[in-house]
Amino acid sequence: MSGIADILARTLSVILYPLFVPTYGIVLFCLAHAVHVSPLNGIWVLVAILGTFVLTCVLPITAIWIMMKRGEVKNLNIDDAGERTMPYIYSALGFMFWSYLTASILHAPLFLSFIAIGATAAIALVTVINRFWKISAHLTGFGGLTGGIFTYCLGLGAIPTWGTITLWASLSLALMWARLHLHAHTPAQVSAGWLLGLFCTCIPYCIYSYVA
Repeated sequence: MSGIADILARTLSVILYPLFVPTYGIVLFCLAHAVHVSPLNGIWVLVAILGTFVLTCVLPITAIWIMMKRGEVKNLNIDDAGERTMPYIYSALGFMFWSYLTASILHAPLFLSFIAIGATAAIALVTVINRFWKISAHLTGFGGLTGGIFTYCLGLGAIPTWGTITLWASLSLALMWARLHLHAHTPAQVSAGWLLGLFCTCIPYCIYSYVA
């Protein structure tokens, strides 16, 4: 059974790799918008998805791959906390360009721009925190995606269904289990990561909505 558990934990860690999460998020946004509002312009969708994928996934992973070739990091998961600073900085830069793409070029809905900026802030905070404590980037990313889902609902003035809440809570717990099973983090590190991602992508727009 331990072999199956190992495979499941590693599979979850790969599928929900932090740098894949923004692309999942923008695809979900486009699909949900088509269902609940109206289909988006095809060119807009193409630029949004490809731009997100290149800026938040391809560029950071390319930088990490180059660092691996130089012997500066051991693997894509960057298990050694001491190796994480520069890859996180490269990721943060990619996320900054993504925020600019979202807000200034795509002129996305305000709540989506808040999500992108919040995700960038989360990466920056993880970079700083990691200097002192190995907070979970996996859970920060997924907490950010979860926060983005609820921000989307808030932006449309909708209330998340129990099915939505149950689904994202279950996936969050599954990823927490995976990272703990692989001994990548402690319970405090995965919990803190998830809460940090959730806070950064959800709370700022909630405050803006209340003040506005």
